[in-house]
Amino acid sequence: MEGAGSGSLNTSIPARPTTGSAPSVTVNRLVKRFGKFVAVDEVSFETMPGEIFGFLGPNGSGKSTTIRMLCGLLRPSSGRASVAGIDVAAEPEAVRQQIGYMSQRFSLYQDLTVRENLRFFGGMYGVSARDLAARISWAVAMAGLDGRESTLARELAGGWRQRLALGCAVLHRPPIVFLDEPTSGVDPMSRRHFWQIIHQMSDDGVTVFVTTHYMEEAEYCNRLALIARGRIVALGQPSELRHRFATGALLRVECAPLGEAAEAARSAPGVIESAIFGNGLHLTAEKDLSIEGLAQYLAARGIHVLAIERIGPTLGDVFVSVTRDRADTATRGH
Repeated sequence: MEGAGSGSLNTSIPARPTTGSAPSVTVNRLVKRFGKFVAVDEVSFETMPGEIFGFLGPNGSGKSTTIRMLCGLLRPSSGRASVAGIDVAAEPEAVRQQIGYMSQRFSLYQDLTVRENLRFFGGMYGVSARDLAARISWAVAMAGLDGRESTLARELAGGWRQRLALGCAVLHRPPIVFLDEPTSGVDPMSRRHFWQIIHQMSDDGVTVFVTTHYMEEAEYCNRLALIARGRIVALGQPSELRHRFATGALLRVECAPLGEAAEAARSAPGVIESAIFGNGLHLTAEKDLSIEGLAQYLAARGIHVLAIERIGPTLGDVFVSVTRDRADTATRGH
């Protein structure tokens, strides 16, 4: 089993950076088109030094395309963006010297050892020969790879490979780090260790820009941008978003079969929205909805109801609510 490092993850939201600092990333109406397809549609936001900024959305929503533009890997179709005060369209190479970037896929050299990969990327990032040994030792310790320096990258388990990729991305200690789905496909213990590292980088004043589709990970960010179909549909602190978009009552229903239950619940009196969450349903309903009446309604339609309880909104509920409202608005506009 892969290790998780010592200590437990502090899941409380870190204090937001002071507002007196200049933004580390500024994005103004950024657009990326591929032919007629608009992948990123007039996205605007700012991040501050030391902030953990999350981009939350499903696959294909525009998260990775936005990051690649901010890293100088894709040229924007229109709009402006600056990273560390540098225009990403005008000086992409200068931007890349100021950032660390970790992509979704493990992109290091499988036939090189941990130490050899770090040495290679140290040279790529221009770390001086005088500082390289110390930086490699620092990256190994930071990523929890002590004792694995001579292990080939291809022999590392998934979580350890991701740690190595992160170590290579931050070897030159950049002030801004872009992590594109950094914990995708790794086990929960390695995911926890990753977030310990992310919080430590934030404490050290590094801006950490994270894309994720894990709702529980989004709770660890200072601020979140919810993105769907290339557009930011909501922006704020996790607690702020839950409060802002909490409408009516929220119910969790344990029942079977789920697919039929979700359809039946949508037509129940007083139910506004029904969505499958895990092994149950989350229902947005009118505040005076009768739980007993809902149970009877579902049972009459062949649904086996185990339990119904009132709960607080999750970020998943917020995302469903926001994207539903946007879809309804777009439909009415046609």
